[in-house]
Amino acid sequence: MNIKNEFTVSSPPDEVWAALMDLEGVAPCLPGAALTEQVGDEYRGTMSVKIGPLSAKYNGTVRYSETDEANRRAVIEANGKDARGQGTASAVITSTLSEEGGGTRVVVETDMKLTGRAAQFGRGGIAQDVAGKIMARFAECLEERVF
Repeated sequence: MNIKNEFTVSSPPDEVWAALMDLEGVAPCLPGAALTEQVGDEYRGTMSVKIGPLSAKYNGTVRYSETDEANRRAVIEANGKDARGQGTASAVITSTLSEEGGGTRVVVETDMKLTGRAAQFGRGGIAQDVAGKIMARFAECLEERVF
């Protein structure tokens, strides 16, 4: 499932880029996410999410697989297993920043794969609606951290 979200932050791109490159600093901006430890260039943590009537908690890893500061483009890979053994979730999240009116336009493209019970809610737009709400909260928090 591919999900695209866009938002604008009033801070300049260099400041937003620096904030996004600090996974420990921005992880609290993602509702339900918590990093627990760093092992090399990979972080371990948890992600709790509610998709329709289903609540799931995933234990997994997240890391930057690509960073291109010159073009302000970063790719994050996240993988997790449901804590109750009822499926998996993985995502490749590509964020691109560009200057817009003295601020920064952030485009986030997510290629997400769900298995197990959560996968049945991926159809029909429920997961996309949830992702949109999560990104709106993330944008608000990011604005507060870099402003």
